[in-house]
Amino acid sequence: MEILSILIPVSLFLGGIGLVAFFWAMKARQFDDPEGDANRILTKEWDDRPKP
Repeated sequence: MEILSILIPVSLFLGGIGLVAFFWAMKARQFDDPEGDANRILTKEWDDRPKP
C-alpha cells in the first residue's frame, strides 16, 4: 500500500504532462488539415519510386 503514495502522484504528473502536450499541439495548430493527408494519398500525382 505504500507504493500507492508514489504511483498516484507520478501517474497524475505524467497525465498532466500529456494534457499540457495535447493543449500545446492544439494551440500550435498541429491538427489543422486532417483531410489533406487523407486526400493526398489517393491522388496519382505523387511518386513513391526511388530516384535513380
